[in-house]
Amino acid sequence: MRFLSKFYIDGFILSILAVVVLASLFPARGEAAEVVGWLTKIAIALLFLLYGARLSTHEAITGLKHWRLHATVLACTFVLFPILGVAARVLVPHILTEDLYTGLLFLCLVPSTVQSSIAFTSIAKGNVAGAIVSATLSNLLGVFLTPALVILLMNTTGQTRVDLSSIVDIVLQLLVPFFLGQLIRPKVKGFLARYAEPTKLVDRGSILLVVYSAFSAGMVEGIWHAMSPWRILLLGLVCCVLLAIVIAVTSALGRARHFDRGDRIVVVFCGSKKSLATGLPMATVLFAGHPIGLIVLPLMIFHQVQLITCAALAQRWARTAP
Repeated sequence: MRFLSKFYIDGFILSILAVVVLASLFPARGEAAEVVGWLTKIAIALLFLLYGARLSTHEAITGLKHWRLHATVLACTFVLFPILGVAARVLVPHILTEDLYTGLLFLCLVPSTVQSSIAFTSIAKGNVAGAIVSATLSNLLGVFLTPALVILLMNTTGQTRVDLSSIVDIVLQLLVPFFLGQLIRPKVKGFLARYAEPTKLVDRGSILLVVYSAFSAGMVEGIWHAMSPWRILLLGLVCCVLLAIVIAVTSALGRARHFDRGDRIVVVFCGSKKSLATGLPMATVLFAGHPIGLIVLPLMIFHQVQLITCAALAQRWARTAP
């Protein structure tokens, strides 16, 4: 990494791109896909266990109380994004097809990511406690708000329903490990302080697993071959513009609300992300009878763009942290 930094090449970004190439050439199928899925879940649980062990109880409680921060993130996720999604209707039919626009609007309605938002906040040395609360709250509320927004703004033939298993997954995979980490913190905080750098590899490793799992699933489903390269390129440009607008707005909001550096990082990372893990199962239910592959394609492309962009931002902010 130090060698690459001399040439202004970010090793983490190269790692993500390498994983994308790996998933393109050797996507996980069948039992291998199940193994990758379980490894990803284990990595995320370990990540939150370490977050719980690293954070003091005082920091965790402070994160819970920071309602202005959480309200700002939720407004970006469930107000700003939907407005931009509705405005993107002008791109049909010259840039986006009807199905792709449906997918673009749907990605604007899903909740924020949890794992990668918090991992990037940690890498950038932001307010990790605030990120944990904001991202988790977004996912919990998204179970209810996303179907409601779909009913309000879109037409579907599937029966919209709230999947309570999503709430159980969030609790078991994220909150339980975090609180367990809080319980064992007195015994392991010395160890984590001595070996801080090796344990931080879990942040980056979990993100690489998510990238491989998501891109691999897209290859197996064949959605990258369902459209012409020209149309996919245009869709990628639209996703880049959408992310750029949201990052610019979230950065401005953080400054306008007079948040400190750590909180501004939370607003950018938690407020600009969209969850592929939550969006894919919801799309299957909400768009029964529609071409699911094309509808989730914008979400999959946006997912890759946000990971690469936010990885670069996180590395940059980490280098300039006080």
